[in-house]
Amino acid sequence: MSKRNVEMCHGPLLKNIIVYTVPIIFTGVLQLLFNAADLIVVGHFRGSTSVAAVGATGAIINLMVNLFIGLSVGVSVTVAQGIGTGRAEDVSKTVHTAVPAAIVSGIILTAVGVTFSHGFLEIMSTPEDVINLSTLYMQIYFAGITANMIFNFGSAILRAAGDTLSPLLYLIAAGVLNVILNIFFVTVFSMNVEGVALATVISQLLSAALVIINLMRRKDACKLYLRKMRFHGSQLLKIIYIGLPAGIQGSLFSISNVIIQSSVNSFGSVVMSGNAASQNIEGFVYISMNSFHQTSLNFTGQNYGAGNFGRIKKILAINLGSVFCVGAVMGMMVYLLASPLLSIYINDSQQAIEYGITRMEYICTIYFLCGIMDVMTGMLRGIGSSLSPMLITILGVCGMRIGWIYTIFRMPEYHTLESLYISYPISWAITFLVELTVFLIMLRKRQRAKERIT
Repeated sequence: MSKRNVEMCHGPLLKNIIVYTVPIIFTGVLQLLFNAADLIVVGHFRGSTSVAAVGATGAIINLMVNLFIGLSVGVSVTVAQGIGTGRAEDVSKTVHTAVPAAIVSGIILTAVGVTFSHGFLEIMSTPEDVINLSTLYMQIYFAGITANMIFNFGSAILRAAGDTLSPLLYLIAAGVLNVILNIFFVTVFSMNVEGVALATVISQLLSAALVIINLMRRKDACKLYLRKMRFHGSQLLKIIYIGLPAGIQGSLFSISNVIIQSSVNSFGSVVMSGNAASQNIEGFVYISMNSFHQTSLNFTGQNYGAGNFGRIKKILAINLGSVFCVGAVMGMMVYLLASPLLSIYINDSQQAIEYGITRMEYICTIYFLCGIMDVMTGMLRGIGSSLSPMLITILGVCGMRIGWIYTIFRMPEYHTLESLYISYPISWAITFLVELTVFLIMLRKRQRAKERIT
């Protein structure tokens, strides 16, 4: 086992979970810094309109990318369960299926993203003073999306094996390069959003190359041989079986956010600017909480493969408590520092900053609800159930938010930003309670079934 791998099936759980999760948190923060650097640089050198242009692309990018990122969840669960059961050959086949799957995913995203970016933005009612810049940013971003797919699929393999430190180190290198290139392209070559998009693509190429080199140098079942890359039918089917519902869930989740973004767009570019900056800041809280989703998924996957049901219950308790603490503390800190944080992104519109503060008031102060919901999703996927969290999320998050927008929000007295934002915490709470109930029922049934077999 690599020295960087964290033991998941044995040893002290709390310590191992913390050691495993902290690098994921920092990795996610660095990924967000890609977009944050884009917003900050264009905000300071090109103004709030450029901030709005980059921000307007987020919901659409997530909608398209999440479907394929879901497949990386399938990769992670398949590798983790294979390691837990000791099936090295199955793990190797999964690795050599995952990398070409990442490449194909990237090619599809490039074709769709470059071709239809402008049309998607029109559907979202993106204002005329923003849409052309947003289109340019999206087209460049999607032109290099294959590197992003390779990094995410490769990182999923490493994390399933217990290595969360390597992806962090690779993103540190890529993040530094991204910031340098952002400033260089915008200040030296006088570029606008196209400069920061190009910087993001180049930095993602670096992180993708590093993760592939890591996989090729490994000494365990996760070692990658380029000549052996091909689609193995049984592994591909399992990846799709687990990953496709996760991808659909992420995309449908994004659809509700696209609809909400369209509603935000209807208030104009100043509101869009404040909303975009606020979302980016909130992202640092979200990614810290979502790291426990990945921890839940992989720790549960390995222990489920090994039949350690008692340990799975402890994993649930530790991750729920941890994500609550992280979400509550970070969410409140971000809200209390909202004005100075937003000023980092926006320096030409106090009104836009005020709109950003309004969003944070309704999202950040109770953001821990989103965190505990995501932990339950990870626990369900870890035991091999990807369909149930997808269905629950469709109804609890997507259905509730869309229903809210087309009913409550349409009433003149509730057609406000405050009414729009309150739909978030309500949907998180409902979804968490349902997922927790379903997980406990499913775990009990599967434990009894295994006991009957043994």
